[in-house]
Amino acid sequence: MNVVSDTGAVAAAFAARRKELEELTLSPHAARSYPPRRAHQEADCSLRTPFQRDRDRIVHCKAFRRLKHKTQVFVAPMGDHYRTRLTHTLEVTGISRAVARALRLNEDLVEAIGMGHDLGHPPFGHIGEEVLDACLREHFGGGFRHYEHSLRVVELLERDGEGLNLTEQVRDGIARHSSRAPEPATLEGRIVRVMDRVAYINHDIDDAVRAGLLRERDLPAEPIAALGRSGSERIDALVHDMVERSERAGEIVQGEEAARAMGQLREFMFERVYLGPEVRAERERIIGVVRALFEHYVKHPELLPPQPHGLLDGESHLAERVTDYIAGMTDRYCIRAYTDLQVPRAFAR
Repeated sequence: MNVVSDTGAVAAAFAARRKELEELTLSPHAARSYPPRRAHQEADCSLRTPFQRDRDRIVHCKAFRRLKHKTQVFVAPMGDHYRTRLTHTLEVTGISRAVARALRLNEDLVEAIGMGHDLGHPPFGHIGEEVLDACLREHFGGGFRHYEHSLRVVELLERDGEGLNLTEQVRDGIARHSSRAPEPATLEGRIVRVMDRVAYINHDIDDAVRAGLLRERDLPAEPIAALGRSGSERIDALVHDMVERSERAGEIVQGEEAARAMGQLREFMFERVYLGPEVRAERERIIGVVRALFEHYVKHPELLPPQPHGLLDGESHLAERVTDYIAGMTDRYCIRAYTDLQVPRAFAR
């Protein structure tokens, strides 16, 4: 028996059974797994749906592994229990799947979008994103948005320039998961878009309390009374609100009170944590590190690694080359590159 080529009864019937199951169990509003819409057509996997296959490609790619060393809010935290960009990704995906399951939408699509939504985030979280954006505007008249770069990662940068060849629905959900982008085409993508915010507001509160930047009694009274005192209570309340209202509307919606409470918590976090004095002190250092590296590589493009196969590598593509390199760095790699730039190797030993 040839193990590699042998196709048994389960594999032969898998796609047909999945299609039948989706028609029986999924909402009429749910995205269907078949037929897959990819930029480059390929044979389907005989034991995974196209969206499951996309999820696996994302989880096994290099950019996903780097998320464990990228900042969520706190830079290189000393404690073991602070969120990173990877744990944020996992929390968003888990919450989003719960919503999709309750609404009888396509959980596999939600999971793939959730796993891939932040692959393009640069080091040092949103501060790093702001610095890269400012540097690109100053030097090249361009700009940087992490959700657009996430799409570039899966379409062009992974697999040495071949990309992951993800389905259209997954690529759409990744590219439009931010509130700054147009709304996703699928309900599954819209779930991730809202749950991304639900997750980060609540887990960032938890981390800020753990770090001593906030006390529980500091939290604003009105949204806490509406949603709950703990992060799990608030997430549970927001999920239940979305599920019930979305089921009635046939669309992904939040209730007015829930949306207002979430907005109040977000404003509070920007005032007290994201733009607070402790983070501002870190902000200045991060700006110095990322800007110094950006300007150094613009002046010395010969130090940049070669672009993946198939991407142009000339002077006219310098902006993309510098951006791809810096955005792909983890926090600690970025700090190490900056240290190598500033400290002569003889003194660093």
